[in-house]
Amino acid sequence: HPTGAQPGRAHRHGHHLTSHSDGDNPERGEERELGSSLFRRVLGHFATGVTVVTAVHSAQPVGLTCQAFAALSLDPPLVLLAPSRRSTSWPRAQAAGTFCVNVLAETQEGLARTFARSGGHKFIGVDWRLGGAGAPVLAGVAAWVECRLGAVHNGGDHLIVVGQVVDLGVGEGRPLLFYRGGYGRFED
Repeated sequence: HPTGAQPGRAHRHGHHLTSHSDGDNPERGEERELGSSLFRRVLGHFATGVTVVTAVHSAQPVGLTCQAFAALSLDPPLVLLAPSRRSTSWPRAQAAGTFCVNVLAETQEGLARTFARSGGHKFIGVDWRLGGAGAPVLAGVAAWVECRLGAVHNGGDHLIVVGQVVDLGVGEGRPLLFYRGGYGRFED
């Protein structure tokens, strides 16, 4: 096995992710490089919710769509999110020191698309209120989580952000989903 490799596992070699094509027996399998398109296609089979992360910076609301969001800890209450390093909105939200993760409802695909755009005035025509920690809470969301910025870690082409939860709540309706490159909803 390569140094530190275990059978049946993907391994990192430099900046290339390789996988063994023969399951549990890498000696019989062929290594292949896993490109970003394969990585996206495979991980696209993992359905996620869709969030809009909001903050107020220099007296102006800022926001970005972020599907990489999860609960991290109950005690203390922590969440994590992973904004892209290319985001022009995240540096302003980070500088604010507090932010709100708005879990979009199934009827809010338009908001997901609006806040996914780079730059511009994303809050025009958007109904929102200031939460207790001073971050925008969008109207009609399925849930919201207000946070103080905890830690920020390197995550390749993204950042791994830990938020210390200071307030949260549940709205109405079901969440908007993202699956295989598109938006979706639960069906009864």
